[in-house]
Amino acid sequence: MLRIPLGSTGRYCDGRSRRSFLQLGLAGMGSLGLAQLAALREASAGSGPAKKDTSVILLWLDGGPGHMDMYDLKPEAPPEYRGIWRPIKTNVSGIEISELFPLQAKCADKFSIVRSLHHDSGDHFTGGHWMLAGRNAGVSGGSTAGKYPFFGSIATKVTGPRRAGMPPNVAVPYAMSIGLRPGYFGGNYLGPQETPFETDGDPNNDQFQVRNLSLDNQLTIDRLSDRRNLIAHFDHLRRDADRSGTLEAMNRFERQAYEMVTGPQAREAFDLSKESPETRERYGRHTWGQSTLLARRLVEAGTTFVTCHFGGWDHHWDLQKGYENYLPKIDQLVSALFTDLAERGLSEKVLVVLCGEFSRTPRMNDGGNGGAPMSMGTPGRDHWGAAMFCLLGGGGVQGGRIVGSTNRLGEAPQDRPVQPGDIHHTIFRVLGVDPHVTFPDHAGRPIAAIDHGAVIEELF
Repeated sequence: MLRIPLGSTGRYCDGRSRRSFLQLGLAGMGSLGLAQLAALREASAGSGPAKKDTSVILLWLDGGPGHMDMYDLKPEAPPEYRGIWRPIKTNVSGIEISELFPLQAKCADKFSIVRSLHHDSGDHFTGGHWMLAGRNAGVSGGSTAGKYPFFGSIATKVTGPRRAGMPPNVAVPYAMSIGLRPGYFGGNYLGPQETPFETDGDPNNDQFQVRNLSLDNQLTIDRLSDRRNLIAHFDHLRRDADRSGTLEAMNRFERQAYEMVTGPQAREAFDLSKESPETRERYGRHTWGQSTLLARRLVEAGTTFVTCHFGGWDHHWDLQKGYENYLPKIDQLVSALFTDLAERGLSEKVLVVLCGEFSRTPRMNDGGNGGAPMSMGTPGRDHWGAAMFCLLGGGGVQGGRIVGSTNRLGEAPQDRPVQPGDIHHTIFRVLGVDPHVTFPDHAGRPIAAIDHGAVIEELF
C-alpha cells in the first residue's frame, strides 16, 4: 500500500495537528482485495439474509454538533442553558427544532430524531471511535489509533455495491474523523481495501473530477484493455503492493474492479455536471451542499454507503458566528436531500443519518476557555457525550418521530437511553446486514460486527 503524506490538518482543541495520508490501492483500478472479496461474496450468496437494495448516506458533523442549539432546544431553561436561538414548530405536531432550520421544519415528517443518544465521553477520539466503530477500546486523545473497523466498512464488506461497476463505500470529499485520515473510517483489521473510496477535491468546483476515474492522455481505454500495458502503467504501484501480497493474477472477479474504471456507471455517477442548475442550487452551491448531491447520485447509481464529511464543529467559543454560518447550510442540504429522494422515489431505499462524535455542554461558557471571560471570543459550548442527537430518515425508518428525551437542562437522557450500538443495529437492519457477523482481528480472533445494543424498533 502506497502512502503519501499530505501535510497537516487544522488544529483541534487539544492543540495537536493531525498529519494526513493518502492511501493508494483500491483507488481507480481497485486493490485486488476487491476481487478477492467479490469471490467471497459470490461463494456465500444465499447463506445470509435476503439481499436488499437499500443504501445509507451518513452526514458526518466532525467536531461535535450541539443538541441544545439544533434538535433538542430547551426554551424554558435558564438563559445560560437555553442559549441564543429559539425553537420553531415543524409540520409534525409536537416536534420543534432550531429557528435556524426553517426548511427542515417543512419536511420533519420525513425524518425522526433520537434525543437520548449517549456514550458519556467528552474526548473527541473516544467519541469518534464510539460513533464510527461502535466501541471505546481505550481510544483517546493520548492514544488515537483506531482499534476496530468503521461500521460502514463492515456493512459494505458484507453487501458489496448494490449495482456492479460502482464502489460500495465512498467518502466525499474524504474519510476523516477528528483530523485523522481515514481515522475511524478505516477498514482496520478488515484490510485497507474496506476503507472508503475517497473522491478528494471540492464537488462545488466546476472543474471537480474524481481522482483515478479519469484516464490521462497517455492511458486510453484501448491501452487499458491490454493487460500487458495495464500492468506496465501501474508497475510502480504493483511493486509496493506485491510486497504485501495484495495483487494476484487477473480473473473474472478482478474484472469488476477493472470495470469501475472502464465502465460508464461510476464515471456517470460522479459527474455532477449532469445535474440541472436548479437542482444544484437547491442543495446549495457550497462544498457541503454539492457533496450531499453527489452522495444522492452515488446511492442512486448503486453505491451502498456514502459518507459526507462536514468539519469544523468544535465551537468552544464564537458559537453564534459558527452556527449562523453552518446551520443554514445544514438546513438547506438536509431539506433538499429528503425532498429530492422523495421526488425520485428513493425514500424507501435510502437511509439518511446526521450525527457527530459527541455534543456540546448544555451550559454555555463565558468565551474565556480558562482565561478572562470573552478573551477567546464570544461564548461557546464545550465537550459533552452524556446527551447527543442523531437524525435518521428514509430506508424504512419512519419520519415524524422523537425517540427519547433529555432532562430539563439537556444534561442526560431522561427516558429511552440510546447507545451507538443501537444506531448501528438500526442501520444494519436497513441494509440487511447480520449484526452478529464476525470477522477475525489481527490476532485471528472472531469479532462480532456490533457488541451491544439493539434495533430502535420505534423507528420502524
